[in-house]
Amino acid sequence: MSSAALTSYEALLEALTRRLDGRQIIALCGPPASGKTTLAERLANDLDQAVLLPMDGFHMDNDALAQRGRLHRKGAPDTFDVDALLDVLKRVKQGEHVQAPGFDRDMDAVVPNTHTITAHAKTVLVEGNYLLLDQPPWDALHPLWDMTVQIDVPLSELSARLMQRWLSRNHSASEANARVQGNDLPNAQTVIAQSRPADLIYRQTP
Repeated sequence: MSSAALTSYEALLEALTRRLDGRQIIALCGPPASGKTTLAERLANDLDQAVLLPMDGFHMDNDALAQRGRLHRKGAPDTFDVDALLDVLKRVKQGEHVQAPGFDRDMDAVVPNTHTITAHAKTVLVEGNYLLLDQPPWDALHPLWDMTVQIDVPLSELSARLMQRWLSRNHSASEANARVQGNDLPNAQTVIAQSRPADLIYRQTP
């Protein structure tokens, strides 16, 4: 079955609401700077009894990444603790009360027990880059999704947003460009090229 493409938030909300039946785990996937967090927060406010579970809380520790020589690629698929995410999602699927970690961007560190998913939550919105990645170990997540949404943003727009993200954090233009070209855009291209088709495509234009 082909994915349904939507171009407005109202249409996306209506499509999700129409398909919800009992407790649902929704994967909200998209490349860096595609607006996942903003969209997920908005949906969490508008969907019935919805809670957020961001993938960023499962970043590997900086020291561990440094030991592996992967700190410069933080945010790439192999820099996340997918097993820990899988364990949390399985417990959520079973209806347990779960505490999950979050991520503090200013500290660049994981913060334990940031997000609470109660046994009464009707909709669990999981947002992140690689939730639909069609390769191990990420593909182990796929059976847990009740519904999937992929955010589609032109690569040129993503590049501009990523540059602005680093410039707003007081990086020089050359530093920002190095981060975008050396890490962010390769990660975005991985998401775009290697993700499974989603149930719904939320297509954004500049």
